[in-house]
This record gives sequence, C-alpha cells and structure tokens, in this order.
Amino acid sequence: MAPSLHPALNNGITKGNPNHPGGTLHCHCPSNRVTVTLSSNVAHNHACGCSKCWKPNNSLFAIVGVIPVDKLSVSSNASKLRIIDESAAIQRYACKDCGVHMYGRIAVEHPFKGLDFVHTELSGEAGWQEPQFAGFVSSIIEGGFPPNEMDGVRRRFRELGLETYDCLSPPLMDLIATAAAQKAGRLPAKL
Repeated sequence: MAPSLHPALNNGITKGNPNHPGGTLHCHCPSNRVTVTLSSNVAHNHACGCSKCWKPNNSLFAIVGVIPVDKLSVSSNASKLRIIDESAAIQRYACKDCGVHMYGRIAVEHPFKGLDFVHTELSGEAGWQEPQFAGFVSSIIEGGFPPNEMDGVRRRFRELGLETYDCLSPPLMDLIATAAAQKAGRLPAKL
C-alpha cells in the first residue's frame, strides 16, 4: 500500500492554473476563522518533509508554496495568530485555537527574505500551482518514519512525476548559492 504523503497527492496531482489570481486561506476553527488573503498565485509549490512545517493529520508531508510578502495580508482575526518559534529563521504564524500554520515569514537575513511560505490547501479555491517537487524527503525519518520504508516514499513521488530532494530543488539551491556569492562579493549584486 502506498504511504499517505498528503491529501493533495494521494490520488494524483491536479494541475494548477498558471494565471490563478489568488484567493483566501482559512484556519480550521469552526467560527471566527483566521483568514489570509493572497493576491497572486504561489511559486515553488512543493511537498516538504521537514519537521517544522504544518502537516494535515496522517500526512507525511506538507505542501508549501511561496508568495511575495506584499501579496499576503491577514484579512480577519489576526489577533488569533501567534509565532510558533520566535528564534526560527522562518517565523511560522499559527492560529492559537486550532494550531494551523497560516504563513511563515523569514525574520533574518536570508536569500528568501521577502517571500512568505503558505499552505494553499487551506483555500477553498482551486487552481493554485500544483506541487513541483518534494524537498527534505529524508527528514520524515526525524518524525519517526521507518528508514527501511523510504524507498516506497520516493517510488510514490516518482509515480506522481515529482523529483525528490533531501534539501530543495536545484533552482532554489542556485538562488541560495547566488545570494551567498553576492554577499561575499564573488558575484555582482545584480545579475
């Protein structure tokens, strides 16, 4: 039996609309929900196995995309949000009542500063960018997943057409390396 990766992956991937205009994300509270409005589609949407990302019940992976900070606003019940770990590079804002992570914001100097991390599954609208790859795959072992079952996880991702990485995808790793080289003066600030 295939492992339960994530509800958005278990039955195959639904292709998104590259011109998706955005929409709203909601926490899981039955009333007085936190609402986050995104005014564009996400980019670099991916399955993430890290131990920090919020995952739905019985899921091994989160689905996480990024969006520019200026394209995200908290449109209702912002007072219900709290930062999970203020010392983390990505400060994840979660609902105090239901625990759902609504967005993560880079709080330190980082190549991804200016981008917020979001879970489009919290939206009722269809058309968000589909997952592009799976990152931090071996990190699910840290959460207790049996190492001897990892081949099945990677096989399922291949069946879905997703590359698996134990970090991020090559284009994102290139962005991190470029930022480091620019900061060190080895590359010009603007390429």
